[in-house]
Amino acid sequence: MPMIPRSPERSALEQEQFLKILSREEALARFDAALFPRALPTEMRMLADSLGAALAEDVTAPIDVPPFDRSNVDGFAVRSADVVAAGEGKPVRLVLNGETIHCGTAPTLQVAAGSATAIATGGPLPRGADAVVMVEHTQPAGTDAIEIRRAASPGQFVSYAGSDIARGEALLRAGTIIGSREIGMLAACGIPEVTVARRPRVAVISTGDELVQPGRPLAPAEIYDTNGAIVTAAIDENGGEAVFLGAIPDDEAKLEAAMRRALADADMLVLSGGTSKGAGDVSHRIIGRLGAPGIIAHGVALKPGKPLCLAVCDGKPVVILPGFPTSAMFTFHDMIVPMLRRMAGLPPRSDAKVNATVPVRIASELGRTEFVMVSLVEGKDGLIAYPSGKGSGAITSFAQADGFLRIDALADQMPAGTEAEVTLFTPHVRVPDLVIVGSHCTGLDLVTAQLAHAGLTVRSIAVGSLGGLAAAKRGECDLAPIHLFDDQSETYNTPYLVEGLELVPGWRRMQGIVFRKGDKRFEGLGAKDAVAAALADPACIMVNRNQGAGTRILIDRLLGGARPEGNWNQPRSHNAVAAAVAQHRADWGMTIAPVAHAVGLGFIPFAEEHYDFALVTARKGRPAVQAFLDALGSHEARAALEQAGFRPA
Repeated sequence: MPMIPRSPERSALEQEQFLKILSREEALARFDAALFPRALPTEMRMLADSLGAALAEDVTAPIDVPPFDRSNVDGFAVRSADVVAAGEGKPVRLVLNGETIHCGTAPTLQVAAGSATAIATGGPLPRGADAVVMVEHTQPAGTDAIEIRRAASPGQFVSYAGSDIARGEALLRAGTIIGSREIGMLAACGIPEVTVARRPRVAVISTGDELVQPGRPLAPAEIYDTNGAIVTAAIDENGGEAVFLGAIPDDEAKLEAAMRRALADADMLVLSGGTSKGAGDVSHRIIGRLGAPGIIAHGVALKPGKPLCLAVCDGKPVVILPGFPTSAMFTFHDMIVPMLRRMAGLPPRSDAKVNATVPVRIASELGRTEFVMVSLVEGKDGLIAYPSGKGSGAITSFAQADGFLRIDALADQMPAGTEAEVTLFTPHVRVPDLVIVGSHCTGLDLVTAQLAHAGLTVRSIAVGSLGGLAAAKRGECDLAPIHLFDDQSETYNTPYLVEGLELVPGWRRMQGIVFRKGDKRFEGLGAKDAVAAALADPACIMVNRNQGAGTRILIDRLLGGARPEGNWNQPRSHNAVAAAVAQHRADWGMTIAPVAHAVGLGFIPFAEEHYDFALVTARKGRPAVQAFLDALGSHEARAALEQAGFRPA
């Protein structure tokens, strides 16, 4: 059989697809070796402008603080030997010297035996005195003397010169982040300016034909550039000075010109997108022309973050982050932040860790170290770590997670019940006041808004009705929103409850068939007839729902065992179903009326379902649970639900 010759262009493109995958540790080691050691750029800053900067060198104290012996109280400077025998029944009379020492007043008279000098807090101790007696322990004895009724020991209520800071003492070390306390120490020593690490100037470029900056309308297949804003903020958070240069389309000449300008003006360049070596990803090809040594690592055995590209061009780091937001932000924080902080003269980041139990099995990919974003909730026996499950393209995965856990490259899963170490994104665990696990509904946000306004934190984890029930049975949540129809009793939710759970009525919402208005296959039909018409047309594509969702149970009832085209497209939300139909990726599906109306779709009512809450009885007395129940029954919440198209129970 004759071989079909490949074109040179195709062969070259296919060759570019091969990534030389490095372990995370090897990629970091190579990047570090190519960048460091390097001189730390510094600058002088006035004290008032130094907040948040990192000291570039040690600072020693040029003077003693305090610079003289001073009084700690209002009272009288005395010779302790004169009052060693003083007591309530045996007062000692001392003659007052003719001066009062205030702050900023240098004493002129010596305290001789049998005399005392009035002194204010902070006043310099006069010659001859070695103690101070509080004014509360004295009585006037005429106009020129006092009686002291309590003995004083040498050094009483006296701060000696240099007792706070001694001349020549190491005041602050290089790398110290200057905060308000450090500024106070420097000011106390009379230091007007300090040498700090100059913040590295980091240019940020987003790449992709599909990107639109926030504020502009979206055309078909376009998305808003989230990475540009997120990366810019993350750089500023970690000691850099970010300069966002906008989004550049996948035009090699334009992108190369932008990258050259960026490297001419900045200390570092960060791009997002253009790392996967696809036909439209040109960033990595340009790097080889920007300076030696070029690409250090392209492809890291990480999930998320495999396409990460690390390069050094004539001494300046160039980083190309993956395009998906979670991949971009995780790889940036895990692999780029340590290097950026080092360039900024900042100390290494210290990550807090906690142990938590994983309640569900997490599948993983052999050969890649996987980092899974998790949300933490309080369980019966400690913390529970729920995986986000939204994927590397989800913006909220990183923003709403409490931390991440690691699955080793040699493992293909993390079994349910595993106790895992969770690295926190914040210094402390943020356990929410109220935990809701189950089916999500936009109406839920209307009810919990009252709790948020009252300062309570609410965590809602969408796992479907059956997943919520399982979490409630394990005691991992306060409430599980459910909408499960039981065929035998023909009722909602109650048949699914077990001991330890009780039902809290929520609201009613209409489920139905959604389609694009004007589609004659559905217009004017009831739900059952509409589904029959869809099944009769092989070109009619459905969008289903995920297993475990209450909506899926209704769909299966209508399909009656049929598996039409699109059956395996199973998104996890009502909004995703509506979007698939509105964007012509599917022709019909099932969602709730408020979502259908919001995007202008046709809607055929099928069943008014009961969206209720399985309450864990043992947690009913918790203040946040009571606050939720109060909010659910409030006039404000009921009115908001009705306005949104729901019918409160």
